[in-house]
Amino acid sequence: MGLMGRVFGIGREARQIGQAVSGVLRVVRPDATRQMELGQQAVDSARRQYAAEFGGRGRFDRIIDALNRLPRPVLAFGTIGLFVYAMISPDAFAHRMQGLALIPDPLWWLLGAIVSFYFGARELSYLRGAGRAAPSRRRHAARDHNPALEEWRAGGDR
Repeated sequence: MGLMGRVFGIGREARQIGQAVSGVLRVVRPDATRQMELGQQAVDSARRQYAAEFGGRGRFDRIIDALNRLPRPVLAFGTIGLFVYAMISPDAFAHRMQGLALIPDPLWWLLGAIVSFYFGARELSYLRGAGRAAPSRRRHAARDHNPALEEWRAGGDR
């Protein structure tokens, strides 16, 4: 077939037809490899942007980040410390608790609101996706839902 293809020029024409069909197919259905390359380029671009924004942090930023990490451990260890303090010195603990009983209710409400908003804002930030790099599976599942395709797969039009 190689000699006859060269003599009659069939190989060149077949190659040209194949390239034309391939070009038409790329217009109708995007190339999967190209889609993967573009997706990787988008991820790389996002990482570069993130590194440029957060990579070179100064001393002040590191100190503020450290302070933002303190409230939860301080509250947890502080509560455990109160139990230890009550066991070590019950009279002093009772005296301190009587002092806390004298704090007016509106001040307790204010403290509760501050703590609630602090932890609520952190939780809301994580729920909105600030703490995640990858999109959730639920968004993909909702986007990929195609009733016509599901009906076709089930053989509904037979």
